[in-house]
Amino acid sequence: MKKILILCMLLPTLIFAQEVKTEELHLKNGYISLPGTLTIPASKKKTPLIIFVQGSGNPDRNGNQAGTMIQIGYIKTLRDSLNAKGFSFYSYDKRSATLSNLDQLTKITFASFTDDANVAIDNFKEDKRFSSIHLIGHSQGSLVGMLAINNRKDNAISSFISIAGAGKTIDKTIVEQLTSQNPGLGKMAKEQFTELMATDTIKEVNPLLISVFQPVYQKFIKQWAQVDPASEIKKLQIPALILNGDADLQVTTDDAQLLKDAYPKATLKIIPKMNHVLKVVNSVTENQESYTLSNFNISKKLLNVIEDFIRH
Repeated sequence: MKKILILCMLLPTLIFAQEVKTEELHLKNGYISLPGTLTIPASKKKTPLIIFVQGSGNPDRNGNQAGTMIQIGYIKTLRDSLNAKGFSFYSYDKRSATLSNLDQLTKITFASFTDDANVAIDNFKEDKRFSSIHLIGHSQGSLVGMLAINNRKDNAISSFISIAGAGKTIDKTIVEQLTSQNPGLGKMAKEQFTELMATDTIKEVNPLLISVFQPVYQKFIKQWAQVDPASEIKKLQIPALILNGDADLQVTTDDAQLLKDAYPKATLKIIPKMNHVLKVVNSVTENQESYTLSNFNISKKLLNVIEDFIRH
């Protein structure tokens, strides 16, 4: 696919009293627009670059999701915090977050997200401003990041960081999540997944599961379910860091351990009190509130572990 880069602006900003240059970039993957933000802290030396790959849904480069109450900018908070530690950072709007891409979304495949990540990697792999490139994959982005790296024939990526990445296929993950809420619903979801995997479609979607098995996205869900994170992480040939918060209600620490078991060379760190959106919470109520309120702090332990892993 043809890639086009348009540099829109170059703006100096101050992040925690440290000068940071901000570039708004517009990458293209064929007809798909992938606008993003690159931030580079002032330094006399080359800086490591972190490329961030988002999770499921339609998050933009900052971690906000249009049409939902998730407007806390958790990716921007991570960006600003890592800039303050001397790291450059690039994140882009997921293709499903960009209005100009809407007419193309019915054609989406799981591999599309992998292609998008590699467009970003390709754009920076020869950039002399950076000493190395490191990929962070969050939630669904963990699997996308693994695939992106494994599909490459170069050594553009120096290390991989999985944050809240599932250790099982998405069908098993969804069935387990639903079963924990409602055993009967979990059983129905398992039956519908079985039908989807066997016949490529579900003739009659249970109304209670329509958000999971929307007809237009059934092909996409099947493709996603056919990719096993444990199998993909085994293929990595670079250092890997596996992170999970012990307050994550969506992806458990058991998933992190499954990834570690599959790739023993990886470093595993469980972050105390960190939830799925990287915030420190002390109760179930706070956990729920942190998805919509911006007054929760990002985990300092998370930041320190990422810094130590990349620098050492």
